[in-house]
Amino acid sequence: MRDIDVKIIRDKIAQLCITANKALPEDLSRIIVNASNSEDNPTAKSVLCDICENLSVANELSIPICQDTGMAVVFLDVGQDVHFIGGDLYNAVNEGVARGYTEGLLRKSVVSDPLKRENTNDNTPAVIHTRIVPGEKVKITVAPKGFGSENMSKIFMLTPADGENGVINAVLETVKSAGSKPCPPIVVGVGIGGDFESCAYLSKRALTRSADKSHPDKYYANLENMILSKINKLGIGPQGFGGKTTALSVNIETAPTHIAGLPVAVNIGCHVTRHAEVEI
Repeated sequence: MRDIDVKIIRDKIAQLCITANKALPEDLSRIIVNASNSEDNPTAKSVLCDICENLSVANELSIPICQDTGMAVVFLDVGQDVHFIGGDLYNAVNEGVARGYTEGLLRKSVVSDPLKRENTNDNTPAVIHTRIVPGEKVKITVAPKGFGSENMSKIFMLTPADGENGVINAVLETVKSAGSKPCPPIVVGVGIGGDFESCAYLSKRALTRSADKSHPDKYYANLENMILSKINKLGIGPQGFGGKTTALSVNIETAPTHIAGLPVAVNIGCHVTRHAEVEI
């Protein structure tokens, strides 16, 4: 058994909130640069170059890469041999988010009630997903999620008869109906299987996978590539100005499901699909 003080969790999350909002993961930055070099449409190419310049300036000035610094989504992979000391784990997570968003001068975008709409003024509470894994370490992933893209996400309760084509059509329908609203080029997280709520979780978790890493199962890796190709033939393009770069990556995560169902969730991430992680 390993003791970990929750104050360590708090401090790490505070820093991750700042890091994630000010620096795009290298894999995604590289894909955007490559897309700008290969884009044929002059307007689309110009938009991609502007995006690259924005990333560069944000890094140089140490400012957020997007004005919507998102709702903090925190994934905790907790080793089963870890014992937390020094306070409540979830309180520590929210203290870390509050500190990160306040000290990092990040926009606070969370309201305490969905209808009364009073801002909490520190971007808490975070959305926290915890899973128990073997070992005595804790992996923390902070993924700030802006709502321009989040609002374009969808869940489909398909039937087994819909099969692979049903999944493809669900993703394409989501992207087409979103159009320019999620600030393309986008990253598409797809959750397949589980039930109503767990497929949504899978699609959100899929956005934290490196954009240049394919699914380990060859079947799903091929499906990712196929869907990405179909999306980029829609012609929506960067910021909706046309071109061949509507999506940068499609990431699929799956889970076992019921014999009578085929749940599919599509979580859209904008071109600044942010996440930062650390293992303690």
